[in-house]
Amino acid sequence: MTQTDTRGGVAAVLIRFSLPLIISGILQQLYNWADAFIVGHAVGESALAAVGATTAVSVFFTMAITGFTQGLSILAAQRFGSGDRAGLRPILSTFLVVLLPLAVLCAALGVWASGSLLHLLHTPENILAFAGDYLRIIFIGVPFLAAYNLYSALLRAMGDSRAPFYAVVVSSLANVALDLWFVAGLGWQVAGAAAATVLSQGAMALFILVYAHRRYPLLRLSLKEPLFRREDFAQGLRFGLPPALQFTVTAGGNIALQNFMNGFGSHTVAAITTAYRVDTIMLLPIINLGSAISTMVAQSKGAGEPQRARHFWRTGAVMNLVVSLLLMAVMLLFGGKLVALFGVEAEAAAIGRRFFQRISLFYVFFGLACSMRGTIEGTGRVVYSSAVSIAALLLRIALSYLLAGAFLNMAIAYAEGLHWIFMVLCFLPFFLRRDRWAQNS
Repeated sequence: MTQTDTRGGVAAVLIRFSLPLIISGILQQLYNWADAFIVGHAVGESALAAVGATTAVSVFFTMAITGFTQGLSILAAQRFGSGDRAGLRPILSTFLVVLLPLAVLCAALGVWASGSLLHLLHTPENILAFAGDYLRIIFIGVPFLAAYNLYSALLRAMGDSRAPFYAVVVSSLANVALDLWFVAGLGWQVAGAAAATVLSQGAMALFILVYAHRRYPLLRLSLKEPLFRREDFAQGLRFGLPPALQFTVTAGGNIALQNFMNGFGSHTVAAITTAYRVDTIMLLPIINLGSAISTMVAQSKGAGEPQRARHFWRTGAVMNLVVSLLLMAVMLLFGGKLVALFGVEAEAAAIGRRFFQRISLFYVFFGLACSMRGTIEGTGRVVYSSAVSIAALLLRIALSYLLAGAFLNMAIAYAEGLHWIFMVLCFLPFFLRRDRWAQNS
């Protein structure tokens, strides 16, 4: 990917790189949307709440994998920017032989412990059976997600954001078709939705593996070369462990927040988890612009061009602020109506509307935080970024409980918004010291 130092060129690079990620992210969220929409209408609100109640648990292991591969993507982007193309394949092979066995182990542990985890979270009794059926099957897909995320990270580092898009198109279409067949057609209820998701994740992983092998010879693995290299493993750990720890703590925090949410009953569980499905897909432009900033700053750093890295930060931050304001207006007007589309009852729809009337007011801070975090991680300071994110999560959990007395279930929205403001304040010192752009990570 060619880049330019002009501001218009920087904006164009960010748009070209992030647009496929945004579209693929939207399609990937159709896993959750299709499951929720079809289950909500074909089975009922209790089943919909059950699918939502499993989200925090099911992503615990997958977020660790996602965080780790995100760190590897920064390392790979720096190597790619410096011209070290040959240094990409050892990253892929080393962590393929490490992550896949770990993913299989995580999947087995998840299947075994699903019931106990749901009981520990005080999952409402009326949705417990549905939640258990869904969660046990969903864990089987963890190895597929590990393979997909690893290949996706390497391809994004090389500037190819189209490959994840193609893979997700395939898997999303398969997921919707299988959801309709298994849930609405065969009557397999939430277990059918989970099976559809796992099979489509397998298709996604297979597609991106074949794509990478055929299109990029430098990513083709060979038994003639050592698959595991200690030096690449050590360097990969330095980049991958901090975000993996951050994502894992975040997932653990989400489990704690799910436990908090469960205390308000199944209507709140259905409303807020459905609202987060909507919120996640609406915020994808902000999140993926942050990812684009991270990759382009990393490539610029690898090429020894700190001025270009600064241009990516400034232009990306302005773009994210504009998008944040637009999304705030959209969700203030239509957030509640989007929640109602999933077949929830009137009480749950009202809760979802009130949630968006509050959380959307903080979107500007989320956009700024994503831009700042992407920039900091692109320079290689993943420990700094991860530490701030973990501290912000702990604050969010504490605020949820502290504000519950005054705001009841809406404390969830206020706590999240305030934790975004906290992140912006913590990231700010980095940008007040201009010399940090040229420093080694």
